[in-house]
This record gives sequence, structure tokens and C-alpha cells, in this order.
Amino acid sequence: MSGPLSKRRGAVAVLLACMALGLALAFVLARVAHAPWLNAALLVVPATLVYAIGTGFSAFYLCRAYPLAARHPAAVAGVMGVAALCAGLLWATLLQFLNSVSLLLDVRWLGVNLTPSLLALFFGLGVLLYCLVAAVHYLLLEFVRARMAEQRGLQAQLAAQEAQLRMLRTQIDPHFLFNSLNSISALTSIDAAGARQMTLQLASFFRQSLSLEAHRKITLEQELVLIRHFLAIEQVRFGARLQVAEAVEADALACLLPPMLIQPLVENAVKHGICNLTEGGLIEIKARRAGSLLQIAVRNPVDADQTASRGTGVGLENVRQRLAGAHGHEAGVHWGRRDGYFDVMISMPARTGDTEDE
Repeated sequence: MSGPLSKRRGAVAVLLACMALGLALAFVLARVAHAPWLNAALLVVPATLVYAIGTGFSAFYLCRAYPLAARHPAAVAGVMGVAALCAGLLWATLLQFLNSVSLLLDVRWLGVNLTPSLLALFFGLGVLLYCLVAAVHYLLLEFVRARMAEQRGLQAQLAAQEAQLRMLRTQIDPHFLFNSLNSISALTSIDAAGARQMTLQLASFFRQSLSLEAHRKITLEQELVLIRHFLAIEQVRFGARLQVAEAVEADALACLLPPMLIQPLVENAVKHGICNLTEGGLIEIKARRAGSLLQIAVRNPVDADQTASRGTGVGLENVRQRLAGAHGHEAGVHWGRRDGYFDVMISMPARTGDTEDE
């Protein structure tokens, strides 16, 4: 918050308010002193403007020098009380001085009969107005302080959220790496050429994923490129047992999502689905844009005799937490097993590069 009258719009509003107050006081003075309204206005309005500017600056800087949270209430009340008395006295003195000058000029439309009772009235009004201005300044300062504290809290929350998302992403890479290395190890004794091809595919996958590491969001199309790299790695191991079907609508490809959000789901489909089926099966990946939502589904067959998944749920839990961190309650993920298939469904806001700041 800067000093008073620092904003042009605020300065105009304060000026209009002071002029309205001056005109109202001039009307009261004209009625009480039985003086022409023009005489009262020419006396009171300029004095009110000078008083308002002086008290505005004085109250603002005193409120900053004596904040309520850092000073003793008695000290604040004492300083503001003395300042209010001085302000009331200066306003009454200024009115008396301007009125005396006007009477000396002996012009018909200048000067009024200012009695001691009227000066006392203006003195009391000056004290009350100064206290009111000080109270308004304190309210504004507290409002600004609360807003700044809220902003600091939001920044800290965003930083913690970002750190959590980075942690969740680092959990995914080693998880996939260990599984891939185990697959390569299994291939070395039965298919050396396949193991070499799988190693090259793995290197290509991590090269692609590292190139996207600096981005908080990537497009669905970029995510699908990563998934195809992963499936090419697993294809070396499973051969014809692993089949994939993509049904992705064109308008969904440009939608943004956290990197490697769908890959753990496909990895689970291979590890806990296809791997446990002698005949293998089909992994289905679907994505469509439904109005303001992006809907993604991953489906894979599971062993009918397997009553529960052998996994620890790390991949699914990471997906849930990353969606919550990125979109809060606007996004969700649901999964379940039904009729020999395991389905994972994601719903999140459909945002593109035109609507999402990186």
C-alpha cells in the first residue's frame, strides 16, 4: 500500500467526498450563522480541502508508525488523541484566519459571523473526523496485511504442492526402471538380441521423458509418444501376447496433463494384467474431450482366478495425488475390476496451451 492519494481514481474519489463534506458544512453554517450560502461555501470548502489533505497524510503515516499489532493500545490512543486535538484546533484556527481575511477585504460575498460556539463546533468536528480517518487507515492497513499474509500462505502452499508433485514424479521413474531392468535381465538368457533391442528402447524412452522434465504440463499427444515407447519395450518381451488398441479423439490430443500420468496405468496393465495371462490380451487406451472435461480410460484383462491385485497400488495412488495436486476437486480417478477386466477412468479439466500457463 502506497501513500494516500497515490492512485488517481482514489484521489478523485477523496476530492469529491471532501467537496461534498465542505458543501454540507457550508449549508449548516449558513443556516446557523444566518449568512448567505455562497459566503459560507467560499469559507468552508477551501478550509475543508486543506484540512482533509493534511489529516489524510498525517493519519496515514501515524497509523504506519503506530501499528495496532506492534504498539501498546494506550500509546496508540494517546498519539491519535493528541493528533486529533491538533487537527481540530488547526481546522478551527484556519477557518478563523480565512474568515478574518475575508472580512478585512470588505467584499459582500466574503465572510460570515463566526461565533466562539461555531468555532467550538468545527473544533469538535475536526477531532471526530480525524479519528474517523485514522480508523479507516487502520482498517485499510489491516486489510492489506491480511491479503499479503494470504498471498504468502498461498505461495507456500503452491511451493509445497510443487515439491510433492516432484516427489511423486521421481517415484514413478525408478519404479518403471526397475521393472524394465528385470525384463531385460530375463531376456538376456533366452533372447540376447531382444534384450539389446529392449535396452535401446529403454534409452529412447528415458531420453524422451527427460526432455519433458522441465514442463509442468505436456499434451496428451506427447504423453502417448512416451506410452508407445514403453509398449515397444514390453513388446520385445511379450511379443504377440501384448496387443494395444488406441481410441483417441483428435480434439483431445492438445489437452494438457502432468507428464507420465497415464504411463503408470499402462505399466500396471502390462504387469498385473497381461503378464499373468498365458494367452496375453488387449490393452485399450481411450481419450475424448467432453465439453470442458478430458476423459481418459485404460482397460486391460486380468486373470479370472486372481482375486486381488498383487501390486502395491503405487502407480494408481500417484496418479490420484498428482491429479489432486494439479486440479484439486476438479479432477478425479476411479478404478475397479469387473467381468474379467480392470478399468481405470480419469476425468480432468480439458485445458490447452491457449488456456493454461506453463
